[in-house]
Amino acid sequence: MDKNLPARPNLDHLRRQAKTLLKQLADGDPVAQRAFIEHLPALAGTAPDAKAVKLADAQSVVARQSGHASWPALARHVDQLRALEGEWQMDRLEIEGHVMPAEGAKLLIDGDRFRVESVEAHYEGIFTIDVEQEPAHIDIEFVSGPEAGETCRGIYALAGDTLVMCLGLVGAARPTAFASAPGSQHALEHLHRASAARPVDVTGGTPPAPAPESERGDAAAFEVELTDLYRRLQGEWDAVELATEGRALPPAMLAHGTRTMIGNELKVVFGGQTMVHAKVRIDETQSPIALDYLSLSGKSKGVVTRGIMAWVGDEARFLMAPAGAPRPRSFDETAGTLSWWRRR
Repeated sequence: MDKNLPARPNLDHLRRQAKTLLKQLADGDPVAQRAFIEHLPALAGTAPDAKAVKLADAQSVVARQSGHASWPALARHVDQLRALEGEWQMDRLEIEGHVMPAEGAKLLIDGDRFRVESVEAHYEGIFTIDVEQEPAHIDIEFVSGPEAGETCRGIYALAGDTLVMCLGLVGAARPTAFASAPGSQHALEHLHRASAARPVDVTGGTPPAPAPESERGDAAAFEVELTDLYRRLQGEWDAVELATEGRALPPAMLAHGTRTMIGNELKVVFGGQTMVHAKVRIDETQSPIALDYLSLSGKSKGVVTRGIMAWVGDEARFLMAPAGAPRPRSFDETAGTLSWWRRR
């Protein structure tokens, strides 16, 4: 839903806005006249008669300017935002039917801004709700954190201090029911309100600085002959360790990560979310062994990232640089993503 409201809309302020608009119309303000012509269907595009227009008409104009069909719909929207505010504690998290660790995770909401704090990362952004749908819709735009620039769509149900959300993972369709099953790409969250107080410093986040220009790859260059090393990497692998920019994923989350390689096509999945889908090219003549990923999906499709790998007994360790960054020289570097895998 398109809307032009402040981050923390106030119904009393909107009422005063409608009264001001009505007075401006009575004073012959041309901007007010255009607002009524464009946003009051009863006028059918004709100039309004200031003496005949009522406050309810001005409220309807204010509602339609903000993307809502009527003043009651706008009022329901604002009331719902107020009802969602506060600090929410995660009670249960399911992703594609798998119960995930949720201890310590919390959701902070102020107006239409949010911050999620969990042991693995913090996410910040803006959300939009549509309470006219059944069940109510929610669209989440991530501004900062691991999913910055992405959007997910979902549904939610609010009952007092209990909140249930079912969200499509990034890139997935909006769920139609509060359920999470294998292969659904849905996350089901159960939360309770820990505090109704307005949370501190929830701003929606700051967009990250532009990344260096990413190298685009030629798919033909990743059509490789499978050597013994490729064959050794085939099949499914379980996560032993994973750290991004030096921040380690908690052990409880590692159990939900898999690395699967078929030919030279790689998928890394955590909790049902595909983190890497790429073609892999390996240069065994370098030390440490060099490898390149050509992304096959998402916003990074066609982007090449560079990394290194090494064997630790029968286990494989990888360090991949961020997109646009040069290949790491050693495993002592903290930039990028370090992962360690054991054959399933």
